[in-house]
Amino acid sequence: MVSPVAKNLKITLLAGGVGGAKAAEGLAASQYASVTTIIGNIADDDEFHGLWVSPDIDTLIYSLGDQIDREQGWGRKNETHQVLNELNALGENTWMTLGDLDLATHIYRTSQKAKGVTASEITTTLAKRHGVTLPILLPTNDVVQTRVKTLAGWLSFQEFFVREHCKPDVLDIEYKGAADSVATPEALEQIAKSDIVLIAPSNPIVSIGAILAVPEIQQAIEKSNAYVIAVSPLIGGKTIKGPADKMLESAGKSIDSKGVYQCYEHFLNALVIDDLDQSDAAWLEGQGADVLVTPTLMKTVEEKSNLLSKVVHFALTQRAKGEKK
Repeated sequence: MVSPVAKNLKITLLAGGVGGAKAAEGLAASQYASVTTIIGNIADDDEFHGLWVSPDIDTLIYSLGDQIDREQGWGRKNETHQVLNELNALGENTWMTLGDLDLATHIYRTSQKAKGVTASEITTTLAKRHGVTLPILLPTNDVVQTRVKTLAGWLSFQEFFVREHCKPDVLDIEYKGAADSVATPEALEQIAKSDIVLIAPSNPIVSIGAILAVPEIQQAIEKSNAYVIAVSPLIGGKTIKGPADKMLESAGKSIDSKGVYQCYEHFLNALVIDDLDQSDAAWLEGQGADVLVTPTLMKTVEEKSNLLSKVVHFALTQRAKGEKK
């Protein structure tokens, strides 16, 4: 029997990339859906064909609205590419795949931005359009963009990730515009009142790291009374998808659970690791972290819901133990 969820419980999910979307879907399908709010990554945003594209936020919206292309993990299902094909015929660079349905989202976002509508308001409207019920907040309404330094120079994250297929060696990472950005009051308020801050199995450097790079966001987590728990994106010391391993290495961290922990060590209470990484548990516990060892691969809705339910239950249990001490 599933125990009832306290109405005053507040869970905040920090999410980026496909791993973030999977975690969001898991919470949405769980008993904790009504008490969950998401803070998404906006630092992968970029301009294509004069349109402002926000890949991580759109992946969240499409996933939660059951509009995602499940095979790819991004983009809309039942998509066509007539506009992109025509642009290609006209000699435009079309390495960033934007489908016809997807383009409607980017056209709307760009036109609203031109009218002075904030990115947060645009996100709320798009989420409502797709029937998303979990609130999606942005860490900032300002433009923050992840850039990757390679032997060929600095690349935007989309150039590195999509055009170059993550092949170049990563020499450095920067979050352009982060230092001058202002955190949204909604995100800061949500963190401050959270009982649990759950970090999705997203790239610690370019997905979660970009959110934390917005001034006051990490400080808000550190000041809060929330129990902070992260799900490692690594299984058997390897990434399921994306360049998290390269990014960890570039940051001087080991490509394992220890490296993931080190990204969050200043405020982390617990780390969730896969069964294949169980050998790291003793080291993590030696650092003072609570550790949940469980299968973390998420393919089906049931797997997503089961994992996230287990993670939240573990966090609530450990938090209660701490309050009794």
